[in-house]
Amino acid sequence: MVNRWRGEVALVIDGVERRMRLTLGALAELEEALGAEGLADLIGRFERGQVRSRDILAVLAAGLAGAGEGLGARELAAAEIEGGALAAARAAAALIARAFGVAEAAGAETGAADG
Repeated sequence: MVNRWRGEVALVIDGVERRMRLTLGALAELEEALGAEGLADLIGRFERGQVRSRDILAVLAAGLAGAGEGLGARELAAAEIEGGALAAARAAAALIARAFGVAEAAGAETGAADG
């Protein structure tokens, strides 16, 4: 079970429920991986709906790493995500929101991302 107040989000990957969490270190790596000019730039992509599949994959991989899950970006790219691309996008958006303390709003938007 995830703890949304810790910023955790759940996603079923290859039939296994995985926890994700964006730590400060994970956020720093995410900025670099996506070429974001800062956290505001990254958040803005999601708010403006200008998120790319690469962004979603990077956010999910960073969240998995932040929660200590043993699934890397390559494995994630080849994995089956329950709910497909829409569930992946919702989980990524919830991770971003929860990383900045918006747990209630993220929970309301992503019922399937909770465990």
